[in-house]
Order: sequence, then C-alpha cells, then structure tokens
Amino acid sequence: MNQKDAFLSFLLRAKQNTYASGAAPGLPSRIHSHDLRYQEGDFLYLDTYLGGFYFIGEEAVWLREVPCWGMNYYGKMLVPEIPAGFSDFLKAMLMKGDEQNPFRGPAAGSEGEFAYHCEWQGNLQRFTGYEIIFLKEKPIYRLEFHGGEIKD
Repeated sequence: MNQKDAFLSFLLRAKQNTYASGAAPGLPSRIHSHDLRYQEGDFLYLDTYLGGFYFIGEEAVWLREVPCWGMNYYGKMLVPEIPAGFSDFLKAMLMKGDEQNPFRGPAAGSEGEFAYHCEWQGNLQRFTGYEIIFLKEKPIYRLEFHGGEIKD
C-alpha cells in the first residue's frame, strides 16, 4: 500500500472511530472545545470543535508528528430545536464516507423522514463543499467545509 492509500484508509477509519461512532470527546485542548483523537502507527487525527447548535471546527492529520492534512468546517441548525433522531441520522451518514468522498458523508442518503445531501469540489489536496440535512423535505441543518494538504 502506498502512502496516499495508507493516508486515505487511515482518514476514513479515524472519522468512523470518532464523532460518527458516538465516541466521547477527550480532554479539551481549548476552553469549551470538544476534542476527538484517533491514532494508528505514524498517523494521528484530531477533530476539535466549539459549540453545538452553531459550531466551528477543524480536523487535522499528522504523519510522524508533522501536520499533513486539514479540514475546517462551520455548521448550524436552521430550525429552533434539534429534531429527535437528527444526531443519530447525521452520524449514520458520516459513517458512510468512502474513498470517493472522504470529507463527510455520501453524496446522498435517507432514512425515515431525514434526507442527506453533500456536494464537494476538488480532491484530498484541495477541496470545498457543503452538506444539508432535510426533514420532511425542509432544510434543517447546513455545514460548509474546506481544506487540503498541509506542507511547510
């Protein structure tokens, strides 16, 4: 397996073993931050975010303690209350990220009255995108993301 394939495989496992899995955050790195960490061999992944109803965060990957990739995101609920089942639905969609879309979830998915839509441009080296969740065809949540490779 080459290093690019190893990185992509690690990134998908890291995402599936942190927020999407329902893992509890570890010790915060900043005041009121939620930090989720995953490590395998030479790779380290950290997802850190602030807020909940409206939130901002960053995912980053280090290879042998050198930052090599990152993604920033900002998301918010578009309704006054988080609907029952929303968090479970979002996590289920995030578990379906794959090699074609390792940024968030799949291009589209649905379960019950929830529907998920994600669009992106670019590749792992440089990308932008957004995701929207609908309830009964009404948008209730939106997140925007961007990122790419990091090199000194």
